[in-house]
Amino acid sequence: MTTASRLVLGGVLIVAGWGKIGTPVLSVQAVKAYDLLPESLATVVGYGLPIMEIVVGVLLVVGLLTRVAGVISALLMLAFVIGIASAWARGLRIDCGCFGGGGQLAAGVEPSYLVDILRDFGLFALGVVIAWFPPGRFALDSVLGVTSARESDPYDTDDTDDTDDTDDAEGDGIEGDDGEPLQKENH
Repeated sequence: MTTASRLVLGGVLIVAGWGKIGTPVLSVQAVKAYDLLPESLATVVGYGLPIMEIVVGVLLVVGLLTRVAGVISALLMLAFVIGIASAWARGLRIDCGCFGGGGQLAAGVEPSYLVDILRDFGLFALGVVIAWFPPGRFALDSVLGVTSARESDPYDTDDTDDTDDTDDAEGDGIEGDDGEPLQKENH
């Protein structure tokens, strides 16, 4: 489940960032169209957002720093949902600029706010899944040992882990000199 979520969300972020990185002026224009940030901050966000989307997308696709990337991507998607909802509520007629372009819509073109919000909310949910669950066996985090083998493979049902003492007959995990579980005294 996490691997599919990583690939979908990471792929979307890479495509979105790639669509903006070649035309940073349009990215800045799209951010400014929301009329939420001061001009100077909107410019910084407009230039930085495509880079951030690509970096976080690549981290998700390869599964490196997976949970951190999941949290960042979920927060990004939540910010996008709030921004689009705000534009809609204030009666702005703008293109979300999600995959490049952005700014004021031409006459006769209707905004697709509901579709954009539903898409970004679904992507937010994927970010939550990525942040909450182990990264999966195909993540670099698992290969590099950043997560334990047990955590990275939730489908592993082998319960022969010698460090888990709850399998003992008495459940206390304490053995006597003869290797038999000690009996608890009831007082």
